Amino acid sequence: MPTASTPETSATGTSATGASVHEGAATVARPSPGARIGWAWVLLSSIGIAAFAVTPYLTASLRELGEAGTGLAGHYDGQPAFVQVAFSVHIVFGGFALVTGPLQFWRGLRDRMPRLHRWVGRAYLGAVGVGGLAGLAIAPFSQAGLVGFFGFGALAVLWLVSGWRGYRAIRRGDVANHRAWMMRNFAFTYSAVMLRLWVPALLVLQIPFAGEGGFDFDASFANAYAAVPFLCWLPNVVVAEWLIRRRGLPSYVVASAPVARVSQPRRRASAAIGSR
Repeated sequence: MPTASTPETSATGTSATGASVHEGAATVARPSPGARIGWAWVLLSSIGIAAFAVTPYLTASLRELGEAGTGLAGHYDGQPAFVQVAFSVHIVFGGFALVTGPLQFWRGLRDRMPRLHRWVGRAYLGAVGVGGLAGLAIAPFSQAGLVGFFGFGALAVLWLVSGWRGYRAIRRGDVANHRAWMMRNFAFTYSAVMLRLWVPALLVLQIPFAGEGGFDFDASFANAYAAVPFLCWLPNVVVAEWLIRRRGLPSYVVASAPVARVSQPRRRASAAIGSR
């Protein structure tokens, strides 16, 4: 997770004197095999999607990619120049955040190379900041229309806010809140992977409902893409919050409305009135 040292603690959980800082436990349990497999899946899927989605935009122009039918290049090729620039910036910096994010959850990196962990974390948060602002710029021009504007716009805002909260937490030396906020932040980053998994899944789900004219790919893609502006990140946040609670980190709790207490004199007065 991205870190910044403070006089009290560093993100590796050590004090300025080198003493270990434990968050309510004498020892830290080693990751289970399931956790290792999950982390490996997140890392490999992030690298794979980044290579698949980012590489074309580093090797050709939007016009060339649009003519070749690559991704959303054709849609953004006809947009104003600043939107084209913002789209390319969002792709490149979002891809960088996607690749470096999983490394910040690697305990070996945090414990053995804390300085590298901190610098990679700063680079990750910088990429989130640039990619999030670029995402805000292109949200009104989404191919998914108003759903894309609200869905991807909310994603960009939450991506920026969660990154800022994670950074502020570690600056205060609050490692537990830092970890929780960076888990939420990467849940938003990982939406780049889930978007590209949800679209083909939704396309396949529509095949049994094809009419007599056969499967209409363009119409089915439009239906699928209309769902992913929210679907690509909402389930991620639910899973992240579940993991945060499971690990005993600070989590959101929906507080119930306070119940007004009736003072003793008022109770006695009410009883007296009721007895008349």
